[in-house]
Amino acid sequence: MAALAESTGLHANTLRDHLDALEEAGLVGRRRAAPIGPGRPAWLYEAADDDGPARTEYAGLASALAASIHRTSADPRADAVVAGEEWGHDLARRHGRPPSRGAVVARREVVDLLDELGFAPETDGRAEEVRLTRCPLLEAAHRYPDVVCGVHLGIARGALDEYDADPSAAALFPFSEPGACRLHLGGR
Repeated sequence: MAALAESTGLHANTLRDHLDALEEAGLVGRRRAAPIGPGRPAWLYEAADDDGPARTEYAGLASALAASIHRTSADPRADAVVAGEEWGHDLARRHGRPPSRGAVVARREVVDLLDELGFAPETDGRAEEVRLTRCPLLEAAHRYPDVVCGVHLGIARGALDEYDADPSAAALFPFSEPGACRLHLGGR
């Protein structure tokens, strides 16, 4: 707990509340450490194994496709962004049009899409700056960031465009901070 408190800057009681919520949601497991001297043994937390067979297979497929694009494309990142834009358009159409077509509403819709895809986004009130705190394809992203992160940027751009917002200002900063990527969706 002390290492986690130090790395996050959060108080141990706050962390305990968050870890309890994550345990209740099935995202982390908790077990007692082996006793070392007097007092109660500490709790140890670890991420739950949520990689079921289907998820593992899809991650493997994504990694294989990313490797192929990375190897064979003259500009893997650009090709990945274009593929992501097409996917982003499709996702946005299936998600439905927002009632208002303003830029703030469009950015919030994109954040909702990213949440549904498993990115666990955190954002400011206007959805201009987004922290993506989870990556559904983290292993592939570490191996082929040009392709995987390019697709992720393309998704945001395609969805913004589908919602009649300017996609040109969208920028993704992969692995820009511990445990998160930053996504700029426009605004100031």
